Amino acid sequence: MRKTFTPKQKASAAMEALKGAKTINQLASQYSVHPNVIGQWKKIFLENMESVFENKKNNDAKQKEALIEELYKTIGQKETELSWLKKKMRIDP
Repeated sequence: MRKTFTPKQKASAAMEALKGAKTINQLASQYSVHPNVIGQWKKIFLENMESVFENKKNNDAKQKEALIEELYKTIGQKETELSWLKKKMRIDP
């Protein structure tokens, strides 16, 4: 059965690997995983550490703008469909 690790445990192992106080093999033995797994955690940690300092408000604003744009697009589409239906429903004498 596979052992599952929490993100906190993975981050801890990655930080220890970055410090270099212990070898990857020692850390793998300590955490009971293959040395490649420690290397993968370290790589993921390095790739994503900028996100810790990202401005959350900026991300929220971008998401809200994207949502508003999507909603306006949907409204425009519905208005076009409604006007088309009104034209089709019009009965000419």
